[in-house]
Amino acid sequence: MNETRKIRVLIAKPGLDGHDRGAKVVARALRDAGMEVIYTGLRQTPEMIVSTAIQEDVDVIGMSCLSGAHMYLFPKVMDLLKERGVEDMMVFGGGTIPDVDIPKLRACGIAEVFTPGANTQDAIAFVRSHLKR
Repeated sequence: MNETRKIRVLIAKPGLDGHDRGAKVVARALRDAGMEVIYTGLRQTPEMIVSTAIQEDVDVIGMSCLSGAHMYLFPKVMDLLKERGVEDMMVFGGGTIPDVDIPKLRACGIAEVFTPGANTQDAIAFVRSHLKR
């Protein structure tokens, strides 16, 4: 991979959650930090997210969930990536996610979980320091 290529990030809103302000804040922060950001919009299925990520050749998927469906939606995205043979794409999540669920999400492959009040600079630093190129 070309080391000078910008980091490409897909920010997605899976499920029926209609609140996207946090996702847009993160998308803008990543963009302002020099990354290429694609925002999917609301109400994306896991299949749509994975398909878009592959088509857009992104390095990272960031998902935001405020509806409480994160324990279904996030692992489903991870399963679909594995089914499609994608093993080098970092996935992080955010939203109103109970602390008790975070270890379970990490165990299924979610690299990090950012909860309400997280600093966007922390998300930027995490992506830059943990992305495998």
